[in-house]
Amino acid sequence: MTLKIALAQTNFLVGDIAANVQNITQNARQAQQLGADLVVFPELTVTGYPAEDLLLRNDFITAANDALGQLATLLPKAIAVVIGFPERDGGRLYNSAAVFHQGKVLAVYRKRALPNYGVFDEQRYFTAGDKPCVFPFKDAMIGLTICEDVWHPGIIDANKREGANLLLTLNASPFNAGKSQQREAVICTQVKAAEIPLVYVNQIGGQDELIFDGASFVVDARGEVVFRAEEFKEQLDLVEFADLKPVKSVCAPLYTPVASEYQALVLGIRDYVRKNGFKGALLGLSGGIDSALVLALAVDALGADKVEAVLMPSRYTQAMSIEDAVWEADALGVKYHTIPIDPAVAAFGGLLADLFAGTKQDTTEENIQARCRGVILMAISNKQGKLLLTTGNKSEMSVGYATLYGDMAGGFAPIKDVPKLLVYRLARYRNGLSFVIPERVLTRPPSAELAPDQVDQDSLPPYEVLDPILERYVELDQSADEIIAAGFRREDVARAIGLVDRNEYKRRQSPPCIRITERAFGRDRRYPITSGYRGMKG
Repeated sequence: MTLKIALAQTNFLVGDIAANVQNITQNARQAQQLGADLVVFPELTVTGYPAEDLLLRNDFITAANDALGQLATLLPKAIAVVIGFPERDGGRLYNSAAVFHQGKVLAVYRKRALPNYGVFDEQRYFTAGDKPCVFPFKDAMIGLTICEDVWHPGIIDANKREGANLLLTLNASPFNAGKSQQREAVICTQVKAAEIPLVYVNQIGGQDELIFDGASFVVDARGEVVFRAEEFKEQLDLVEFADLKPVKSVCAPLYTPVASEYQALVLGIRDYVRKNGFKGALLGLSGGIDSALVLALAVDALGADKVEAVLMPSRYTQAMSIEDAVWEADALGVKYHTIPIDPAVAAFGGLLADLFAGTKQDTTEENIQARCRGVILMAISNKQGKLLLTTGNKSEMSVGYATLYGDMAGGFAPIKDVPKLLVYRLARYRNGLSFVIPERVLTRPPSAELAPDQVDQDSLPPYEVLDPILERYVELDQSADEIIAAGFRREDVARAIGLVDRNEYKRRQSPPCIRITERAFGRDRRYPITSGYRGMKG
């Protein structure tokens, strides 16, 4: 017996049910043309994932369930089609999968394991299913699972006890560094123990902070990957099963560290701009490493014709910064403008002169410079309909080394989840593809250039010290004592943790970012702004 299964690694738009139905239909017809007997789509295909509080709207759920009737009419009758949808039954909502065949619903499965950790809030919306779903198709007995289910061996075993000899799993598994390797390691172990082949279909695309990387795969009963789709790419692939054994096929290589983070950032920018209807992207180009990386990412995501840069020098801007910014824009073929900010800074100085009389200059005046830049960039963004990208990195956002309504002003923060040391690695990776960032940008001490001879290290520990401390405190939830015991100086730990704790109010007002670590600010890490807790005592 031969069974041909198509894996539809597709990109859906959350909330656009009509477009998603069209996407499903087109891919199902293409799968039929490829000779597929059955095609599998990702989790919650009809609504996109995650639909968040749209799932609390009765009109939205009605539209999603009405789409099933449309699909029964539109889908090709000759092949089976497996899609995900939010199923309403009485007063309960289920994260479900339906199998269409010959214009009818052949089977429906309700997800049993509802994740409620990290970026997941499924228990807020869904009721868990309580039984497996196994259906006959051709000479196979196929079990259905959805994402989190296959991380639980008991659910796989339950399908096998019900007679399943092949598993299909619909997924919306978000990316973080190393996630694709982790998925395969866990699931291959589960499959090997159960001795049942599995088809894993993951969605692709950016949805607000989340990136879905695809990397769909098929595992044989021995727990070996026999097919893998590419990461970060929409594709429709056919895998053949002979006597329920998947035939060895193409296994696309997994991206290596740094390369995978870079591609995730590119995809995140592209989809955020495209799905939200912006005409392109805009950013302030300072000549520093952060804005240089964001410029390269934006061009790789959108094309040089859709990206615009603005140089905004002040009296403290070094000549080399202007030279490097111009060089970067020219190297990437990007249109740029130069708007000196000194007249705007002087105007604000005049307005505030009487009020500030008798006080010393401090960070107030530095922040005015950053806010003048923010006003200029937002004005251009509003006028041109281009998305303003901020350029702050995770290290800066962790400790509040950023100006509210200044360099934090914008609509999207591509590298807000990228620690400073990774910024350098990503920049060097990009230069390895083609040289677009001058070497001295990579080697000179980083500076906000808001005061004479200013460098970041005047206000912060060296990034080689700061980043590991932040990783332990922000991402791993280690205590100050644990971090100090790992070999870090008490004064460095106290300084870093104190800054993190004091600056939640800034992070809460920052634009959404692209999540590439296991613990990003926002969906992952939700701390109160008003809090008496201090991570460092004494």
